[in-house]
Amino acid sequence: MRILVVEDDDRVARGLVTALRNASFDVTRVNSAADALRAPAADIVLLDLGLPDADGIDLLRRLRERSETAIIAVTARAEERERVRGLRAGADDYVVKPFGIAELLARIDAVLRRTRAARSAAERSEPPLSLGPLRMDLNSREAELDGVPLSLTRKEFDLLALLAQRAPAVVGRDVILDQVWGVGWEASSRTLDTHIAALRGKLGGDLRIHTARGVGYRLHVGAGPE
Repeated sequence: MRILVVEDDDRVARGLVTALRNASFDVTRVNSAADALRAPAADIVLLDLGLPDADGIDLLRRLRERSETAIIAVTARAEERERVRGLRAGADDYVVKPFGIAELLARIDAVLRRTRAARSAAERSEPPLSLGPLRMDLNSREAELDGVPLSLTRKEFDLLALLAQRAPAVVGRDVILDQVWGVGWEASSRTLDTHIAALRGKLGGDLRIHTARGVGYRLHVGAGPE
């Protein structure tokens, strides 16, 4: 598996690259946004958001626009608002420095499992999914609401597809985390809340996500409490 490490701190980068190579990954390291955009394709990107030549969130968006490569934001920015920005910009996970190598390797493994599962599903032909004004093409990963294209991140698409497939039933939080994120960490639980809020902002109208307190969420057509 090929990993691209985007990190401008030489000391941090040396330790990270050594640990990843010891774990049998093929690692390329760059220290700037410009080099990250020129780097060869990788299976996963570990992206420092504090680069000297560009805003890390802007680079994250550009990398996400170019490909579906998995991206883990690796940063010292621990504030919740920063995590939300990173996840909404398209990060698949968010690791705050300082971190343990064992935790990072576990998160890499989880992200790669989800990526492989998504690719495997994409290779199978799936019929279009419809619910009220919502239309989703699971093969091309395109969604429309009342005929208007929906701009969704990868995780938003997966989350919405799961809720639509199970509608009008309530989907438990643990089930969502297992199906969409693949792990049951507390950090991923907060991530779920962030993505639900983002989806509500993009849906509105006659398509609502209802919260079943202490249980999970369900997608339904028509007005009603969230």
